[in-house]
Amino acid sequence: MSRLRTLSLAALLLAPAAWAHFGMIIPSDSMVMMEDNRTLALTLSFSHPCEAEGMEMARPAAFGVIADGSRLDLSATLQPTQVLGHAGWKAEYAVKRPGVLTFFMSPQPYWEPAEDCFIVHHTKSVVAAFGEEEGWNQPVGLPLEIVPLTRPFGLYAGNVFSGVVLKDGKPLAGAPVEVEYYNRDGRLSPPNDYFITQTVLTDERGAFHYSPPAAGWWGFAALVEDEKTMPREGQEKSVELGGVLWVEFTAWPGP
Repeated sequence: MSRLRTLSLAALLLAPAAWAHFGMIIPSDSMVMMEDNRTLALTLSFSHPCEAEGMEMARPAAFGVIADGSRLDLSATLQPTQVLGHAGWKAEYAVKRPGVLTFFMSPQPYWEPAEDCFIVHHTKSVVAAFGEEEGWNQPVGLPLEIVPLTRPFGLYAGNVFSGVVLKDGKPLAGAPVEVEYYNRDGRLSPPNDYFITQTVLTDERGAFHYSPPAAGWWGFAALVEDEKTMPREGQEKSVELGGVLWVEFTAWPGP
């Protein structure tokens, strides 16, 4: 049994909700229209989103955007902030032309003593601007990432969202993908801990499918144990590698 699976079983036995970590990039809008504010506010954090509990996040190792096929480093725009009562980061980005913007972040390793391992969640969020929708299914090239198979904007709650998990650019079969709702205001009260984090597995092509039942931001986190370890107090420790994608779903406007 893999260490990641062993940790997952231990989490279920002890406290399922306490083990669901998510890297987060939440933009102020997932779609920017002509009449909208053209400056996006982006919030970066490391949190338990459904429980609305934050964790301390060091300055990201990398933060940028893919726009018009070009990769732009946005690290210099980061400013410290508080997210769910803990250290996070914020940035602004001026949208100047039509396009699909894929924001990405690679964090510094987070030491999790409860799991006796490091956690590194490479995180993405996609924003469409001024009617353009080409390029939303292009990979960024992160060590582990979710590439959308469903257009990741302009979605209603209840739509089926599909994605493919890529590890080092290749589809990853049988990988767990954890799914959580961003319970930003803390109003959601799940019936019990099993409802906090839902899990699907990728198929033989590395694909997964999920239908969020409510409007809001939903995080999808593919998880694997990295082949590499990291030193901690004279010992080599395992690394949980995550590929996270945040997608906004909107309530159906009709009757």
